[in-house]
Amino acid sequence: MSAIEYRHNYPLDASAVVLVFEASGIRRPTQDLARIERMFSNANLVISAWHENRLVGVCRALTDFSYCCYLSDLAVDKTFQHHGIGRGLIDRVRAVIGDEVALILLSAPEAMEYYPRVGFEKIENGYIIKRIR
Repeated sequence: MSAIEYRHNYPLDASAVVLVFEASGIRRPTQDLARIERMFSNANLVISAWHENRLVGVCRALTDFSYCCYLSDLAVDKTFQHHGIGRGLIDRVRAVIGDEVALILLSAPEAMEYYPRVGFEKIENGYIIKRIR
């Protein structure tokens, strides 16, 4: 496989993001293009992965760049998984936020084994109020 290019806060087309979400297996409201657009236009840290000018991975985060960063999306097209792209996206987020910022996420059940392999530690002291829709 040729090299992967990573882009920081590069404008993304919502329909291209939907293709990556659907090809990755991540559960997101892909039928609601306007909502996907809002998700990305309101995020303040987006790292994208490109192969031959095609979007193949995306990482969306919300951060204050001082104390905490919530990693809300990490998706890599299944065709491109197992090549270090997810780790590359996470590494680039960590480089941007620096050592003073905690990186936090909620994992889908099927990804629970992945995150410890890329440096995350499981925590037990979290709470959630789930979205209604």
